[in-house]
Amino acid sequence: MKLEQTKIASYLNTKVSVLNRIEPFFQAPFHSHPELELVYVKESYGKRIIGNSVMPFEPGDMVFLGSDIPHVWLNDEKYYQGIEDLRANSIVVYFHKDIFGPTFYELKETQKINELFVQAGKGISIIGKTNRQIAKKLEKLVSKKDFEVIIGLFEILSILSESQDKIYINDEIYSLMQKDSKVDRLSEVFQYVNKNYKKNISLEEIAAVANMTRTSFCRMFRVKTKKNFVDYLHEIRISNACKLLLETDKSMSEIAYACGYKTASNFNKLFKKVKGITPSDFKNSAI
Repeated sequence: MKLEQTKIASYLNTKVSVLNRIEPFFQAPFHSHPELELVYVKESYGKRIIGNSVMPFEPGDMVFLGSDIPHVWLNDEKYYQGIEDLRANSIVVYFHKDIFGPTFYELKETQKINELFVQAGKGISIIGKTNRQIAKKLEKLVSKKDFEVIIGLFEILSILSESQDKIYINDEIYSLMQKDSKVDRLSEVFQYVNKNYKKNISLEEIAAVANMTRTSFCRMFRVKTKKNFVDYLHEIRISNACKLLLETDKSMSEIAYACGYKTASNFNKLFKKVKGITPSDFKNSAI
C-alpha cells in the first residue's frame, strides 16, 4: 500500500469540512494531505499508523494531525468479514491553515493556536477531560452550517491550544522531506497480518511482504514498533481470541485453532504471557 498524496479541499470543494463517517470499516488508504485533520473514533478498533508511529485505536480515540503527515486507520480483521453489527463510525474535521490568512498568525492573541498547529506536525493524541469536552462539541458541529462551523472550529482549537491533555504521537515534526518507505512497508505488513494471522507466518514470509531481507525487516520492525514481529503477531492473535472468548461459546481448542495456534496448551501459555491470566480466567472475569 503506497502513500497517496491528496487534497481534501479540492475533493470536497470546501476549505472546511465536518464529516460523520459511518462505514463497514475505515476505507481510506495510507495517505497524506496539506489540510489539518481532527479525527474522533466513535466505533471500531484496530491499528493506526501516523507518521512513524504505530498504535492501537479503539472507541474514544481522538487525534489532531498537522499538514502532510502520512496516516491510515486499519480495522481488525473481523471488520472485513461483512458482519452486519460491526461498523467504523467517526467524526472527521478537515481544514486548511490558510483559511485564517497570514495576518491571523501575527496576532498576539492567536500565538497559542499558531503553536498548536506547529505541534500538530508531530501528531497529537487528545486524552482525558479535553477528549470528552471536544467529543461533545464535535457531535454538535456535525449538524452546524455555514459560519457556525467556523465558530465551532474556533472553539475547539481554543480548547486544544490551552489544554495539557495532549500526547505527541511522533518525537519529531513530520515533513515531506522524511518520505519513509519503511512506513509504507509497515502498512503492508499490518494489512497482511490482519488477513492471515490464522495461519503460520514465518519471518521469511513477512519479510518478503515488506520486500526486505529477514534481518533488515526484523531490525526495522523493532525500531518502528518497539517490539519484535513475533510478539506483535501473538498480540494480534490473542486480541482476536479475546473477542471469541467473550462473544462465542467455542471451546478453547476451537478458539486456539481459529487464532493460529496448533495446540490448546501453546495457546494457553501465550495467552497468559500477553494478558497475564489464562483464557479461562479471562472469560470468567467477564461473566
